[in-house]
Amino acid sequence: MNNTSANAQAAAAILAQRRLQGLQGPCLPDSLRPASLQEAMAIQRAVMPLMGDAVGGWKCGTPGPDKLVVAPIYASTIHRQAGSAPCPVWASEGAVRVEPELAFLLGRDLPVRAQPYSPDEVDAAIASTHLALELIDSRYNDPAVLSFADKLADGLVNQGLFIGPEVDGDAAALTRVMPIGVRIDEGPEQARAGQHPDPLPRLPLYWLVEYLREQGVGLKAGQAVITGSYAGTFPLPVAYDLSLRFGDLGAMSVRFSPRSRTDVDY
Repeated sequence: MNNTSANAQAAAAILAQRRLQGLQGPCLPDSLRPASLQEAMAIQRAVMPLMGDAVGGWKCGTPGPDKLVVAPIYASTIHRQAGSAPCPVWASEGAVRVEPELAFLLGRDLPVRAQPYSPDEVDAAIASTHLALELIDSRYNDPAVLSFADKLADGLVNQGLFIGPEVDGDAAALTRVMPIGVRIDEGPEQARAGQHPDPLPRLPLYWLVEYLREQGVGLKAGQAVITGSYAGTFPLPVAYDLSLRFGDLGAMSVRFSPRSRTDVDY
């Protein structure tokens, strides 16, 4: 094992333990911190087999010159709207941070192959489109000192996904701008301006399929892919009945229940 892979494994062991136990701690030791996007992805990949969990989905976004937006979402952290059952989350100060998104659920595999996938082929693999909330949490306790590579190594602050009701897939695929309305219990609806970071919300999905194919990774039927928040990141309280309206596409309801966690110092 070369030094780079040994460092990636050591960094992954720290981040995987924090992720599994809902722990937060300082930046990785300087000798283990990723100095590039490539080193960050090596750590992210090294975390995956330590989780003891299947990959149930992916988060992605359009990349930039110094930005790569891709991270797995683990199957046990994906929750679906089901009656009054609460969604368990790692919370801080009585709230969990969320991002309102669309989740594209695949109905067929997109296995690794030599030739690229066309957008039409990816579209044909989508079984349904759902309202969703990305659940946000960091394994670090001082985000101000983190580089983008630090965040990428840790899965870009993802702690899971809440999948709401199915919506019209054709309409959703064309929806870039939509207001997000939030209601807590029986209180007034709070409106947030909403705009997807890309011209069309499926564009990052097309990129993800090709990026993973080039890495020798296929996507599988049943996996969910989210492609960017319509309203940034904001907190929602736990132990309250919440409803969120996604423009004219539809609405979802959710109640979060907090999981206990402990800060760590290593």
